[in-house]
Order: sequence, then C-alpha cells, then structure tokens
Amino acid sequence: MIEDRVISPEYVESEDKIEEEFSLRPTSFSEYIGQDKVKENLKVYISAAIKRGEALDHVLLYGPPGLGKTTLATIIANEMGSHIKITSGPAIDKAGDLAAILTNLQENDVLFIDEIHRLNKSVEEILYPALEDYNLDIIIGKGPSARSIRLDLPKFTLVGATTKVGSLSSPLRDRFGIIHRLDLYSEKDLASIITRSAEILDMKIDQDAALEIGSRCRGTPRIANRLLKRVRDFAEVELLDTIDYKIAKKALDRLEIDEIGLDNTDREILLTMIQKFHGGPVGLDTLAAAIGEDKDTVEDVYEPYLMQIGFLARTPRGRSATPLAYEHLGVEMKG
Repeated sequence: MIEDRVISPEYVESEDKIEEEFSLRPTSFSEYIGQDKVKENLKVYISAAIKRGEALDHVLLYGPPGLGKTTLATIIANEMGSHIKITSGPAIDKAGDLAAILTNLQENDVLFIDEIHRLNKSVEEILYPALEDYNLDIIIGKGPSARSIRLDLPKFTLVGATTKVGSLSSPLRDRFGIIHRLDLYSEKDLASIITRSAEILDMKIDQDAALEIGSRCRGTPRIANRLLKRVRDFAEVELLDTIDYKIAKKALDRLEIDEIGLDNTDREILLTMIQKFHGGPVGLDTLAAAIGEDKDTVEDVYEPYLMQIGFLARTPRGRSATPLAYEHLGVEMKG
C-alpha cells in the first residue's frame, strides 16, 4: 500500500504526531541545510525588499515532493517579519474561497499555495489581478442585476509550490518574479539534516549512521526524517542511547530499503520487466497489471525516481529496464 510506504516523499499526516513533523523543520536560513544557491538568492531578494519597505515579489518553488518547499515558504515569512497563511490548490474550490483568504491577509503577509498547478481555472483567473495589481474583482448578484465590485488588497507575497511546473498555465507562471527549482540533496547534506533532527528528537547518532540513513533516503529530507524515526524505534527497543552504523543498517535492512533507497515494489517493477518481458519495452497497463498496482500509481509514484536514477526508460513503445538496473539487481543482460 502507498500509505504504508516509508520512503514515500509525500507528507503522510498519520505517520507520527503532526507536532513532531513540524518541530523538525528549520525556521530560519541559518538552520536550513542544502539548496545553497536558492537560499543565497532568496536572502538577497528578501534583504532588498526589506530595505525598500516593499513586499517580496511572488515566488514559485518547484521540484520533487519532500524537498522543503513548505519550509522555505515559512522561512521567507519569518525573514520578512510577517505571517504566513498555508493552503493548497485542491482546497480552494471556489472563487469565494480565494476571496476569503486574500481579504484576510495583512500587509506583507505570505500566502503559500501548495500544489498550485491543481488550482481550479476559475479560481486562477481571479488570482491574476490580485497578483499583479493587488485588486480583487467580485461579482455580486446574478443575471441583469449582477454588478462587479473591486476590492483593494494589502501588498502580499504569494509563494506557490508545485511538483509539476509544466502543468502551470503560462499566465500564472509569468506572474511569479522569483522562480527556483529545488534539487535532490547530497548524502552529506542529508547526513547533516539527520544529525540535526536526531538532536531535536533527543537521540544521539554517529556520523557513519547518519551517512547510512542519508544514502538510502532518495535525496529527500522528508524521507530522511521518516527513516530516522524508524531507526530510532529499533535503537530504543535494543536499549541503545546512540544510533550507530550497526543498528541503522539493521533497521533499514529490516525495512527492506536497499543501499540506494529502493524498496520491494521498486525492485518488483524492475524484475518484472526483466524476467517477464525481457527488459521491455512493455506497456504501462501491462506492467501495472503484472505487479497488481494501479497504472497511475506506477506512473506517478514509482517511475519518477527509477527514471531519475537511470534504472527505467520511457519509450514510445513502453517502459524498459536499463543496463544500470540489471547491474544493481545482479541480473545478467541477455542478447
């Protein structure tokens, strides 16, 4: 089940206490590890906006899930000395929902919209004048008696986050003055994040253990923190006061997460292509049926990382396992 997947980069609200999830998040640039270019540029833009006494230009953050887009939005608000309102594209169902949010903002506030590519089209069109001119046009009444009222909005900053920047309409994308892509983290940065999180969780961890967890979390801080908490469980049951390499490796092996972060389903997809379909190409529907998964789940959840690390290729004729996949799984290529 996707919900049980410990290496899912998506936020799983029920996995632990919500308070603990948020306690691990940095609240300032000085605490934020990684994404150095994005961080340094944002510092410049924020400093300049503060000097001018203006709201920061609208910011679009894109990239795979779990890399810190929400955290960066919170830090932007903190550095600007303002408040943040957090919502998501699917949660803003009607134009009235957006109007209610916008009219409750204060001067220089930050509005963070996650999954902004999923905004309703009618809602998106209401957003255009709000972003450009800080005005909101509302239609009151219906039919011949309907009239339009224009409301002035406070100067605010929209921070939009998306995993599918190509799904954003051009008019919306063009209204963001600051656009940054977040990349996967290095093992070194992830080890630093894990060490910091362990300290917040009141658990000691040695460098080798932090690096071992960092190597298996698919370049994603959210997964790193999730794995750390599961490794902590194993350490506490064995009455250890420090997470060392031995217990980290034991816990991760028990979770069946290999040295590059693949789990059972990832390996099953690759082995199915290799053993049943001679490495491919094989159609998405056929592959999904062969492993007993929904095709959208295979395409949206499993394939992106396998493609990212070069283990799976999409071709016009279907999916194929690459030589790197054969090598990792220890299977000899034939033909």
